[in-house]
Amino acid sequence: MAIPASSNPSEWVDRYGDYLFRYAMLRLRDRAAAEDAVQETFLAALSNRGTFSGDSSEATWLVGVLKHKIADHYRRQAREAPLEGADLAEHPDAGNFDGSGHWTAGPSGWGGNPADLYRQGKFLDRFRECLSGLSPNHANAFTLREIEGLDTAEICKVLNVTETNLWVILHRARSLLRRCLETRWFGATAGKGT
Repeated sequence: MAIPASSNPSEWVDRYGDYLFRYAMLRLRDRAAAEDAVQETFLAALSNRGTFSGDSSEATWLVGVLKHKIADHYRRQAREAPLEGADLAEHPDAGNFDGSGHWTAGPSGWGGNPADLYRQGKFLDRFRECLSGLSPNHANAFTLREIEGLDTAEICKVLNVTETNLWVILHRARSLLRRCLETRWFGATAGKGT
């Protein structure tokens, strides 16, 4: 199928630029990386314009291209990231689990209705702070799994890790996020009633 007559690449930046940038920022959490991903998206879309079949909207097609550029970013970052030591002097979860593998202590109280807290945006701010405090390897794996919704095979391919290694990375990321949120959010709001 040919490209629809309404498709005009000279209008892409004005029509879709802000949306694509916000989409990339949410996933990459880095302004320069998001800008680069959007630019690469427009360049790739322009050079591959003939492959756009028109079965979806132009915006949907551009988001699909952007998703590939974001995955490329994570692949580059995984290749460039220093390897994390497999034999840590102290495991990040030391003391968090009992002998049967259960948490030794449950999570702290929310201090309010979770839906209300989310709407207020305060929790999301603290969550982003905690996520940005993770190593790139942990943050990328968590983002691809929990925010992007990629399956295990896709994430392993993007990050160039084994399935077992991915599960260890995700476990550590979740543990570190839990610890950070308990300090920065749950601990900070416990006495405030928010």
